[in-house]
Amino acid sequence: MGSSVLDERTPGLSPREQRSARRTRRRFARRQWARRWLSLRYVVALVLLLAAIGTAVWLVFFSVGMQVHTVRVTGNAVLSDAVVRRVADVRTGEQLALVDLDRARRRVGSLAEVRSVDVTRAWPDTVEVRVVEREALAVVELGGRLRGLDAEGVVFREYDSAPPGMPRVRPSLSAGTEALREAALVVSVLPEDLTTRVDHVAVETIDQITVVLRDGREVLWGSAAESELKATVLDRLLVAVPRAAAYDVSVPSNPTARPAGTP
Repeated sequence: MGSSVLDERTPGLSPREQRSARRTRRRFARRQWARRWLSLRYVVALVLLLAAIGTAVWLVFFSVGMQVHTVRVTGNAVLSDAVVRRVADVRTGEQLALVDLDRARRRVGSLAEVRSVDVTRAWPDTVEVRVVEREALAVVELGGRLRGLDAEGVVFREYDSAPPGMPRVRPSLSAGTEALREAALVVSVLPEDLTTRVDHVAVETIDQITVVLRDGREVLWGSAAESELKATVLDRLLVAVPRAAAYDVSVPSNPTARPAGTP
């Protein structure tokens, strides 16, 4: 009757030696299997890695669960969500991983009302458009329309009437974009208590800017250079010479005031 290899007896060996030989053969078989597994485990690991990569690629680029379902707009007050979504032009149903975020960012950033914008993915199915809108510090009448003017001199949005307490910028026909930017710099540095007293800022050129107060007094400002210092000097001048008809802070180191009734 036959028997397994491990049970085969070696002629001439004692029972004790036979048992030792069988243990040796078992250890040899285990070492052989361990060496084969050492070679196979790298193959198994590679197969599992490729399977994981394939699954991830399918989920990201082909799965319905990772298509754009929502375009979320935040930070907007002047612009509506619908306008921002339309301009961003992110299509629902598009794979989220394939959305061109830079293109959407450039498109939304081109809106005059937008100072900055950030467009990001929110996995698994949302594009977030975070908008920072421009803030008007004055209104300017251009072509018969009242427009907002921000601190950078950018003209944006439209008003039916000037908001209460917001000064107007009145450019001459020859005043260009740079002159508007200079006027915006002037308004941006005026103290709040002084801003409420300003009726309008008249702009002829970049260095011919005049601040007109609500009571009719005029302040020759000159250019926007040293505007913070000019605002400080004017604030003190209004206290020191409250009844003057006009002031000149175009050279802040040598301000002047023209008394009322003086031609």
